[in-house]
Amino acid sequence: MPTPSLPCRGPRTTRAPGAAARPLALAGAVLAGAALTAAPAADAVVPPAPVSWRADLSRTGADGVNVRYDSGALRVRDGSVSPASLGRDRGYASAVLEAHRVDRPVNRVTAVLDATVPDAANVEVDVRGRAADGTWTEWRRAGTGTPAELPREVVDVQARLTLWNAKGEPTAAVRALTLTADDTGGAPAEPAPAAFSARLYATREGLVGYTTANGHVIREDDHFVALPSRRALSPKGSTQYSVQVCGPARCETAPVWDVGPWNTHDDHWNPSALREQWKDLPQGLPEAQAAYESGYNAGRDEFGRQVANPAGIDLADGTFYNVGLYDNGWVAVTYLWTGGTGGAAAPAP
Repeated sequence: MPTPSLPCRGPRTTRAPGAAARPLALAGAVLAGAALTAAPAADAVVPPAPVSWRADLSRTGADGVNVRYDSGALRVRDGSVSPASLGRDRGYASAVLEAHRVDRPVNRVTAVLDATVPDAANVEVDVRGRAADGTWTEWRRAGTGTPAELPREVVDVQARLTLWNAKGEPTAAVRALTLTADDTGGAPAEPAPAAFSARLYATREGLVGYTTANGHVIREDDHFVALPSRRALSPKGSTQYSVQVCGPARCETAPVWDVGPWNTHDDHWNPSALREQWKDLPQGLPEAQAAYESGYNAGRDEFGRQVANPAGIDLADGTFYNVGLYDNGWVAVTYLWTGGTGGAAAPAP
């Protein structure tokens, strides 16, 4: 498939209090003061107070991608590095922070980010949780004013920072990330009876020597896939989020190690109401396919590019040929982490 390029995002400049610009707050509005309420009845159940902690940005570990920490901030290390499937016109870095154990089960996480973000740069915060049985939920975006709602109660919380900058332009500088977790008190999500499957148009990723979104350097005859959402991106070398791909010849189970094609926030395997974007599309229908086949979104992807094929998955060369494809074509895809665990991934190997 053609290698699309990412446009620069809109102005997003922030700095710490007292600097020239305001601080950027992600995932969770700050409440100014406490509302006056009547004293609870003697038998009323008072929910436990939220748990807050400040993430250690200096400990990104082996799962960090093109990120550096110096002078008290995280930055993009090399402004010319981008995920293989999304082009190389923007610098990209990803920092997967250490998991934090909370003292009780939680299912909602808010985040406040202290960062300087130039106009042509961007910072995203995602969080996920690990349940007591060792399974991970999908990553969930902690956006401005919006907490990340996890599909089940978890005992460990992990955050991931993604930084972008325009080629040749200054990078974002992330100085601090504060996370707050609590329990909404709602009923736990019902587990899926089986892993969700869909029929997708697959393209060959190729791009040997390029780097994927999780930091893997692509080799000849490689075996992995790219999906158009970071919600199911496995850490480098892991199979925490994997799919079964069935083509004309055979099926293969492969990990999700890259983001693409076309979109980056199109988790089309989730029910419509839970999709990050394109909530009016049915479950299992990628936005690129709808754009190509029926002119959805004026035939364009999330970045405004004209969609040239209906691809909802990219296959690395080894996977592509192993399932029996010799040209781009249709395959059956099963999203293995969605089965029986309420959206959780399989335990880490």
